[in-house]
Amino acid sequence: MFTVEIDVEKCEGCGECTEGCPADILELDGDKAAVSGDPNDCLGCETCVSVCPTGAITVTES
Repeated sequence: MFTVEIDVEKCEGCGECTEGCPADILELDGDKAAVSGDPNDCLGCETCVSVCPTGAITVTES
């Protein structure tokens, strides 16, 4: 299982992660990214991490 964490202080709400996530578990909540849907669907691919221009996202395996 993987856990996606978003540092809202760093997130600029660009939406790159929401567009890039193949599991479709990220969405914009106002002007910040947030995990939506079932977080257990995360594939651990770290696409969100690689496309985030501010380094606001981390993915850890638990």
